[in-house]
Amino acid sequence: MKEFLIEIVKSLVDKPEQVQINQIEGTQTVVLELKVANSDLGKVIGKQGRMANAIRTLLNAASGKTRKRHVLEIVG
Repeated sequence: MKEFLIEIVKSLVDKPEQVQINQIEGTQTVVLELKVANSDLGKVIGKQGRMANAIRTLLNAASGKTRKRHVLEIVG
């Protein structure tokens, strides 16, 4: 999941070398903390959070087989 999310986000931002993801695993959930450059934060969130919601939807669809809930947190 982490690699999947990295590929999606790197294609959106201007500074792909600054994309960092911290993965925190629990028993039933996995929290993915996404950190990007300050100038790219708006591109990842999108207007009214539409881009962030789209990324979360893709993440939920891809995580169906793992039987764990994946949560995306965008850290500024």
